[in-house]
Amino acid sequence: MLINLTARGFVEEVASSSPAPGGGSVAALAGAQGFALIAMVARLTLGREKFAFVEAEMKETLIAAEGKYKRLLELVDEDSEGFRLVMAALALPKETDAEKAFRRAEMERATLKAAEIPLETAQLCLEGLGWISELLAKGNPNALSDMGVAALSLKTGLDGALYNVQINALGLKAVEKKEELLKVCDVMREEGSQFATAAQKEILARLR
Repeated sequence: MLINLTARGFVEEVASSSPAPGGGSVAALAGAQGFALIAMVARLTLGREKFAFVEAEMKETLIAAEGKYKRLLELVDEDSEGFRLVMAALALPKETDAEKAFRRAEMERATLKAAEIPLETAQLCLEGLGWISELLAKGNPNALSDMGVAALSLKTGLDGALYNVQINALGLKAVEKKEELLKVCDVMREEGSQFATAAQKEILARLR
């Protein structure tokens, strides 16, 4: 499993000539790192008298962030598996009409799956970006830069995952489903940009 590799091992695996793991797995890992930083900020806020008024919220944030980064770590491997499903469908025989029909159906099924996996990554990262404003307002200000990197990591995970949704959506034969996925990507990208821009503006203002 990819997530059991060392950090160096994962980077070297990405750098290899194999097309998987690729951008989708890297995007999921970026999102996982973003939520890990949120969890860290929550821990740095908990147990301090001056932040007692947000103790309950930070406990909830910590538990939720841990669940999110664990799911994203699973998606690191699932994204690579999605790519392999597409490659397996491409390798199916296509000599007879029956074989061609089966191959087309399997290609469509695998391509849709390959789009749905990064879509989940994107949804999780967008959700995390939506948490940043509250974290900035209530988290330990000594971890301000960590909150900023969390936002950047989640934005990277979001944008990277959406690229992978779109490239797979373009391979679908079902026009209605393709258009639906592409529209969802546009909406999510715009919402994520708004969250990220607001976070950056707040962080830079406080760093000055």
